[in-house]
This record gives sequence, C-alpha cells and structure tokens, in this order.
Amino acid sequence: MPTVPEPADPVVTRLRRLCARAVISLPAAGAGLSVVARDNQFSLLAAADEASERLEELQLVLGEGPCIDAAAARRPVLIDDVADVGPARWPVYADAIRDAGIRAIFAFPLQVGAAQLGVLDLFRAEPGALSGPELHRALDLADEAVTILLDGQERSGGERPSGDTMAGPVELFQAQGMVMIQIGGTLAEAMARIRAHAYAEDRRLIDVARDIIGRHLRFGRTE
Repeated sequence: MPTVPEPADPVVTRLRRLCARAVISLPAAGAGLSVVARDNQFSLLAAADEASERLEELQLVLGEGPCIDAAAARRPVLIDDVADVGPARWPVYADAIRDAGIRAIFAFPLQVGAAQLGVLDLFRAEPGALSGPELHRALDLADEAVTILLDGQERSGGERPSGDTMAGPVELFQAQGMVMIQIGGTLAEAMARIRAHAYAEDRRLIDVARDIIGRHLRFGRTE
C-alpha cells in the first residue's frame, strides 16, 4: 500500500510508526489513530498508509464507526465480522468498509482516567477475532500511543490537542478557521460544515480544505 509522507511533528511521526508496527505485528491490513481535541471533535492524527487514512477519516466525516463508538462507550469495540454489522448501527460506514475489503475492525480507546485522548483502530482483510496474545499486543500498542500523546502534551506545555495544533493536517485546521469567519460561527460549527460538504460531494476532508484555502470554495452564513 502507498505510505503517507513523514510529517514534521515528532509526535505524529512516532504515532504513524506505531500504526505501521501494528500492521506488522498483528493480523491487520491497516491501522489508524484519531484524537479528541479540546472541542470534543475527532481529528485524524496518524495512519499506517493511505488506505488506512481514508478508512479512518471517513468515520470523522460520517460521524459513525468503531472509533466513534469506542470513544462514546470508553471501551474497546471488537467487530470480528463486519458482515454482522446492521445498517442501524453504521448506516453508511459499514457498507464503505466492506467495499474497501475490510472484514474485521477493532477500536481501542486511548484514555487516562476520565480524560479521553483518542482511539486506535485496526483493520483486517479477513473476518475473525483477535487471539488472546493479539488482543494483549493491541492493548499494549494503545498504551504506548497514550504515552506518546502525553509526551506531546508535556512538550507543548500541557495543552491537549486542539484544532490549531497537532490534531490533524495543518491545511484542515487552516480551512476550519477560514470557514469559522465566513459563517460567523464556532470552530465546531465550521468543522461540521466542512464535513457535511465532504460527505455530500464524496470527497476527502483534506481536498475540501485545500479548496477552501485556495479560495475555490466558500461557505455562506445561511448555507
């Protein structure tokens, strides 16, 4: 699979390498990690490859999927056969991952006490549950991801990831700020508008963000 270019942020680099190790050390076709910013929005932070990045990002666009469920329940979501996932649970995402050739998916919340940091997702091309040792390995990787995130917060003065720091591509959050001004709303409302447009046009968030930054796309206050 095509790899994602190495980012400048050392925290993101470490997390991408962790996702790559997850694919190597576990029966996984891909891995992705999203974080929760101060505004309680999810943002893609790292992925093992481009295919994983798309699967991870689609959850953020749709607002559904194992990442969302694991964060809400604060416990792992272990789906050993996506064929068993009904449309009532993930109306769009379930079909999307099946079309992408994913047959099992496992999501592990990254948290410290009551603090929710994010979720680590593992994607498999074949159905089947994780064995005991594999589950233990996945939990160890989730713990390592928590340590990396906390190290990053410590270096940044104790701040949690936010829309204008490390929680995703720089272009996405530059676009978020521009849309916030255009609609006269909040950052959360701006991101919701960007995600809705990406979904309606079947486009990736980063591509929509680049159109906004390039002033090829503008949002009105009453759109």
